[in-house]
Amino acid sequence: MKKVLVTGSTQGIGKEVALNFVKRGYEVIVHCSKDIEKANRIKEEIGAHQAVVCDLSNMLEVNSLIEKTGAVDCLILNASVQFKETWDKISNDTFDKQFNVNVKSTLKLIQAYAPNMKEKGFGRIITLGSVNQHRQHLELSMYSATKCAVYKFVEVIAKDLAPYGVTVNNISPGAILTPRNEGAYNDENIRKSVEDCIPMGRFGNPSDCVGAVMMLCSEDGAYITGADIIIDGGMRL
Repeated sequence: MKKVLVTGSTQGIGKEVALNFVKRGYEVIVHCSKDIEKANRIKEEIGAHQAVVCDLSNMLEVNSLIEKTGAVDCLILNASVQFKETWDKISNDTFDKQFNVNVKSTLKLIQAYAPNMKEKGFGRIITLGSVNQHRQHLELSMYSATKCAVYKFVEVIAKDLAPYGVTVNNISPGAILTPRNEGAYNDENIRKSVEDCIPMGRFGNPSDCVGAVMMLCSEDGAYITGADIIIDGGMRL
């Protein structure tokens, strides 16, 4: 039985991905930033194997996460933070929080989990990016920059790990119906303005992101590495 850790898996895309791994017989580890009760509740709801908490802005916790989970076959780095602010209003605090959670913890977790994957000759690492890697959002320049930085790590690490049977890929969702986007979706005017930017004319669902993750973690995705798969209904176009 293969083992998978999905960060940020108590809601949204992460929860849907974790649920689908359970359905496919994986040993699933649910992760939450701070609320172990919430993590345990989701673990029981979806039938996962383990629930863990780790504040991804705290590198001491990040560096010790592998001690809680043990080695995994698949590492899905879904958790991130986002602050909406124009480039000229970015504070030291919001810069550091987004950089640490979105970029630094991603690198540190890959550094922690990849060696065992190399040793086994099998591993799947997937980072969750954003359509805003590919388009310009006035209030998300720092968030977008962190996602672009992560993808550069994906490209470099993918090339290095490829000879060991370990693939590293990025998935870039567009406007997805998650708690993060509730404000936009529940406001009729904002929702329409967003949907007008999407050729398919609608927000995506978390389930729209599942197929790519499952494919990349299966043997069907064994020859795909260093890729960025955009799931946005054409929004970047």
